[in-house]
Amino acid sequence: MTALVGFDLDRTLVYSAAALLLDGPDQDAPPLVVAEVYQGAPLSFMTRAAETALADLARAATVVPVTTRTVAQYRRIRLPLPTAGWAVTTNGAVVLHDGEPDADWTRTLRTDIDASSAPLPEAEERFLALLPEGALLRNHRAEELFVYAVVDRAQLPDDALATLTAELDARGWVVSLQGRKLYAVPRAIRKERALAEVAARVGATTSVAAGDSLLDRDMLAWADVALRPAHGELHAAGWTAPHCTVTDASGVLAGEEIVRRAAAAVARA
Repeated sequence: MTALVGFDLDRTLVYSAAALLLDGPDQDAPPLVVAEVYQGAPLSFMTRAAETALADLARAATVVPVTTRTVAQYRRIRLPLPTAGWAVTTNGAVVLHDGEPDADWTRTLRTDIDASSAPLPEAEERFLALLPEGALLRNHRAEELFVYAVVDRAQLPDDALATLTAELDARGWVVSLQGRKLYAVPRAIRKERALAEVAARVGATTSVAAGDSLLDRDMLAWADVALRPAHGELHAAGWTAPHCTVTDASGVLAGEEIVRRAAAAVARA
């Protein structure tokens, strides 16, 4: 039996200081380890217990980080995983094997994107044009595949977000708001497609997936066992499924709980 475990990263496995949600007394906070350094300063964290549990899990299953981050952003993350292994970045657009992009996957995906979605410049133009004045703080392209913006949430009312979502959907693009980041991604770029490809490559017979955002929803639906934290887009939407477990904890402690629950699922399998 080969088990595969796919973990979303931000706000599922690793947490910025603002996302820790440590509301109790400081002396009761769990020991934290730095999972990412950016411009010489610590940026993302996980609990020490989560790090230890993740290292143990990696000895029992194929653990695959699955993230919307670009390859460069992903490479800043330090997890206790084997150097030789798999990762999915750029929301499923890139499959890394032993640290390098898989060319066959890239070719297949490019063909699917061209067949099912409007070109990137067209989608980007509508994306930026439909953002209310004052909402856009800065915008980026991710590896010439999709776009995202850092936004002022107070300047982005629900009706404006709904209009933008509908307009991009008509062009074959999916919109997702994660914290202060607003993404627009071609429909063909999906985490579960890339994770299913890795599962087939390693011959996985059971799968576990964890994530917190709307971009993780289909990945959770695909897996045999799904886990999500008690925070994030999916929690706000009340999304669940018969095979999905919601953590008792929120914030960084939910990340620790997710690793433990994933290990228990692998042990049961």
